[in-house]
Amino acid sequence: MKKNHSEYSDSLLVHFRRVEQLRNEALHLPSLDLHGRQLYDLEALLNRACYPLAGYLDREDYASVLSGMRLADGTIWPMPICLDVSEEFAASIEVGQRLALNDAEGFLLALLTVSDVWQPDKRKEAEAVYGTADGDKHPGVKTLYEQVGSWYIGGTLEGVTLPIHYDFRDLRLTPSETHRRFLQYGWRRVLGFHTREYLNCAHREMVLAAAREVGASILLHPAVGMDHPGNMEHYTHVHCYQEFVRQFPKNIILLSILPLADRFAGPREALWQAMIRKNYGCSHFMVAEDHGDPFAGGSGDLFYPKGAAQELVASVAEETGIAMVPERRMGYVEEKACYVFLDELEDHSICKDITTDEFKRRLERGLDIPAWYAYPGVVNELRRAFPPRSKQGFTVFLTGLSGSGKSTIAKVLMVRFMEMRDRPVTLLDGDIVRKNLSSELNFSREHREINVTRIGFVASEITKNGGIALCAPIAPYEESRRKNRELISRYGGYIEVYVATPLEVCEKRDRKGLYAKARAGLIKGVTGVSDPYEVPKNPELTIDTSAMTPAEAVQEVFLYLEEQGYIV
Repeated sequence: MKKNHSEYSDSLLVHFRRVEQLRNEALHLPSLDLHGRQLYDLEALLNRACYPLAGYLDREDYASVLSGMRLADGTIWPMPICLDVSEEFAASIEVGQRLALNDAEGFLLALLTVSDVWQPDKRKEAEAVYGTADGDKHPGVKTLYEQVGSWYIGGTLEGVTLPIHYDFRDLRLTPSETHRRFLQYGWRRVLGFHTREYLNCAHREMVLAAAREVGASILLHPAVGMDHPGNMEHYTHVHCYQEFVRQFPKNIILLSILPLADRFAGPREALWQAMIRKNYGCSHFMVAEDHGDPFAGGSGDLFYPKGAAQELVASVAEETGIAMVPERRMGYVEEKACYVFLDELEDHSICKDITTDEFKRRLERGLDIPAWYAYPGVVNELRRAFPPRSKQGFTVFLTGLSGSGKSTIAKVLMVRFMEMRDRPVTLLDGDIVRKNLSSELNFSREHREINVTRIGFVASEITKNGGIALCAPIAPYEESRRKNRELISRYGGYIEVYVATPLEVCEKRDRKGLYAKARAGLIKGVTGVSDPYEVPKNPELTIDTSAMTPAEAVQEVFLYLEEQGYIV
């Protein structure tokens, strides 16, 4: 929803005299508690980072943004920003109604006047915004399908207060505050820069060279909020920027952080971020060849064509009012002891470089990081986030049929790890969890996935705190195993072990009598008989206990852990 977007105001927050009126009104209104991504979107609307929007897009503007990256009145805008809700909640809301928007604790943030309620075509949205409707190919599409509500609400906002943050408060400058800073400093030309990569010396040289070229001061503006690629939490990300900014002359640079729920939508993402930086007072914005790509910085293929983001931002620069400055890759020439632009060299072999993946590998293995590549202060911060694997927590997740040998392997592993006295060890065996953590659940598919998800959550907490979690449920469904991998991998190692013992061998063992009862029709829902088992797609290890002893199986796991650096 747009409203009077020709007239810019500092924020959508109401005057303090109206705040009490809105709070009293909210007591009698239906309310919605927002989660992480929704809170970041609301903050960007309330503080005018998403100017010209004065609220959530209605159906007409939403359709226009999808089809042509413009609002219905022709104003350029690349990203659909709508309030997503469940079908049940949408059915309780009417156009014209007022709705109270709260944070996760129920604290009032804004009142929304509803202008539209509709069910979007998510496949159409995915194709338009991300360029694919395949959630397996693009994490942004998977998020759209799995985490975004099935109905959208549009409408205008009256803000009571911005979402409350308790971290880095001095760095959380709003657009109006950065504008005032630039005015105080006398900065008329400002270059905005942020990267999702791990900061290194080449970034400093690149940013300084670009600032000199366009005659601008610098706003270092890292986006924080949702998960950072490479499993770096935003605390580490910001601390790295604080170390990084110390390498610049103080009078030409300002560090501020941007609360933002990235979409990783490639060129559209880059344009969206450029327009946000314009609202923060920047005249120029640095755009990488792979800006906004979900796979940027990795060793694999990109999703979007190289340079597409730069081309889009540059093509509409006159209309948006912010100039595109391309990021130019640099390499270190040891003979000259300096960085040079790679596009100015005929022979790239004289340059030294370390890829992002190699940088992370060195951090995880505790290897040396050359001083020419990264500043010691930044490296020290990253080493806190990425301790050597031998110091990290990890989860060994054993999955397989009942009777396959999972529990026996897990118990032997626990004894071996406790003997090492290296890290605290916790065994989360399927039967133990069923008795103590999931006693109220039955064996339906839904409840089995809930059970596995609970195991994953507990294992993630153990891993995050440097312990070893040994999990041994049947875990028959790939989807719940995938979610556990994604969750636990954020905090440490995740080793999936498929105990691929054949069904006939498991039936012969049948210590619990499950298979016999299932074959006799006495019980239902037994995995492998009346319920399916989905074979893991990419386990780290596959073990068949019909061909080896438990001790040999454990040795396979230990050899893998040693090879990967988790034990020494």
